[in-house]
Amino acid sequence: MRHLHRGDAVSAPAAPASRLELLKITWALAWPAIISFSLESVAGLCDLLMVGHLGPSAVAAVGVGVQVLSAVDTTMFAFGTGALAVVARSIGASDRGAAEEALRQSILAAVAVAAIVILPVIAFPHALVGLFSVEPAVAEAAAGFLRIVMLAVPGTAVVFVIASSLRGAGDTRTPLLIGAVVSLLNVAVGYVLIFGRLGLPVLGVRGAAMATAAAFTVGACLGLFLLAQGHLVLTVRWRGFVFRRDIVRRVVLVGYPAALESLLIQVGFFVYIVFVAHFGTGPVAAYFIGARVLALSFLPGLGFATAAGALVGQNLGADRPADARESGWAAMRLAIGMMTVAGAAIFVAAGPIARLFVSDPAVASEAESFIRILAIAQPMMAVDFVMGGALRGAGDTRFPLATVLVAFYGCRLGLAWIVTHVLGLPLIWLWLCVLSDFFARAMLKSWRFRSGAWARVRV
Repeated sequence: MRHLHRGDAVSAPAAPASRLELLKITWALAWPAIISFSLESVAGLCDLLMVGHLGPSAVAAVGVGVQVLSAVDTTMFAFGTGALAVVARSIGASDRGAAEEALRQSILAAVAVAAIVILPVIAFPHALVGLFSVEPAVAEAAAGFLRIVMLAVPGTAVVFVIASSLRGAGDTRTPLLIGAVVSLLNVAVGYVLIFGRLGLPVLGVRGAAMATAAAFTVGACLGLFLLAQGHLVLTVRWRGFVFRRDIVRRVVLVGYPAALESLLIQVGFFVYIVFVAHFGTGPVAAYFIGARVLALSFLPGLGFATAAGALVGQNLGADRPADARESGWAAMRLAIGMMTVAGAAIFVAAGPIARLFVSDPAVASEAESFIRILAIAQPMMAVDFVMGGALRGAGDTRFPLATVLVAFYGCRLGLAWIVTHVLGLPLIWLWLCVLSDFFARAMLKSWRFRSGAWARVRV
């Protein structure tokens, strides 16, 4: 296993870079993040396919459990996003000690909060599952899944904070290594436990939960081990640890809007599905098919958002706001180019893609329309993701939160209500509400970045 040495990290240049050099630096930071996010998505898809062999009740149980797990995981965004911004600023200011202390404090704080958050879920899983009004058999399986999968949350917190901090310091390869181990373990252990291979009993849904918990626990241990070796751009050792409320408060103040933003988006997705359900079961199936395609299509945007956040934060730490600005625009140009090409391919292949997931002609047609809308949205999504990443890297996390309220809740959900309950328009108009959301987010975030106000945010 090759460890990433300090010299291997990709950081903002000490002097102003040419446009070509900046594009190369941005790409060097982005591609490992893109692969890392892709592996995570593929692992999730493999889990779904394996559970799918157990029947509809198992799929529904895991689906409900994952919804609750996703809501719990949003609390970790406060520490991951805050740590990235603080670490990037510290690295840019050549204060490696401050970056390492921010990482150390963030890890412990995130684990402590994770332990507190999971306790009520473990104690009262049936009450939470009851909110989804599922059948008794599904509810029982989902409650069992939740009790076990909650044990993954502390490990998830450690992995997320470590990955975010290393990316902020310019190291996107070590998070790729950790993510690859987690993803491979999740699929391999899941296969053994779900289907009872290697002489083990068939554990089904509980096996899927155990695999997730085991994979993230191992990933957390691996991350902590690599940090302790001293070969990475950041080193964390625990001798003489003293809790620093001031550092944790600094991280949380920067990061909590990102956690709230993620939670609001999760709630918004649920509300949008309610509007879709007004048109029937077929459109709901079409929506989830499109959502799965969307989850794969925006991976380049996530990668370039990571690069933009690291470079913007480091340049601000080095007191080079002009270079920070150019770093954000460089990442956006690359993301727009890649995602526009991907969008064109998705648009052309929308029909065959839809028919891969469903054989019903009516549902396939509705899914095809939704996939084409998502394909058209790709350039706007590129701007949204990268500008959001740049703003968060600068510590300007409150403005992206405001854009969710305006764009997602005002444009997407507001127009969806008008389409569904006021004008009674066909389904295609509900799909088009998604375009209004991404257009508004892209315009608002690019305006904010162009204004330069993010450069004056204190971290």
